[in-house]
Amino acid sequence: MRYLILSDIHANITAFETVLEAAEGRWDKAVCLGDLVGYGPDPNEVIDRVRELPAVTIRGNHDKAVTGLANPEEFNPLAQNAVLWTREQLRPENFDYLVNLPKGPVPAGAFSIIHGALHDEDEYVFAPEQALTGLLDAPTPVVFFGHTHIQGGFTLRGEEMAILHSKPATDKRSSVLTVEPDVVYLLNPGSIGQPRDGDPRAAFAIADLENQRVEFWRLPYDIQSVQQRMAQAGLPEPLILRLTFGR
Repeated sequence: MRYLILSDIHANITAFETVLEAAEGRWDKAVCLGDLVGYGPDPNEVIDRVRELPAVTIRGNHDKAVTGLANPEEFNPLAQNAVLWTREQLRPENFDYLVNLPKGPVPAGAFSIIHGALHDEDEYVFAPEQALTGLLDAPTPVVFFGHTHIQGGFTLRGEEMAILHSKPATDKRSSVLTVEPDVVYLLNPGSIGQPRDGDPRAAFAIADLENQRVEFWRLPYDIQSVQQRMAQAGLPEPLILRLTFGR
């Protein structure tokens, strides 16, 4: 069974459609690690597309804030602006869809999915010391997480932790991780709609754990068209500009 691993689409339908086109025929089931909305100009279009797949989907912090399950005042002013704008755009059925998304961890085949950290869906996992508890308590040997918008992850082999740098080179579309027995993996597919690792290309993963294989993908997309829609919507200029740099 091959799984399409999606995360942090952030209302960017152009990046999302680019990913789905490239991944066509390469997966059997899809999962989404949350943050369908926030930042971008296409919240309804993205939710519609995720529902059509269909994907096993959990909630992210932006999904919660848009629906009032979290306080948007805890966000920085730019993110808060986007949350409030998004709230006004959502159709009722899509608002209800976000409200009812489950909290991770959720099992999906041979792996589990979470948004942030294993024990705190809103915690960012940037460093090995932040990943350690999740690796020790992992409900499955492979756990996929999002939230940081940084492709890669962490491993635990016995008592030895390591950082995975799995992002494809700038001249490559994908790189392959071989999943080894007796190793625990905490893997981030990266963000489709709002990368933050210095690479503006849309990020996702395809997992085929029956064959011990995880592919990490990066794809260029039409960033300018997304920026134009963001400007037309009146979204903050720093959010528009950062797409160019993947920061």
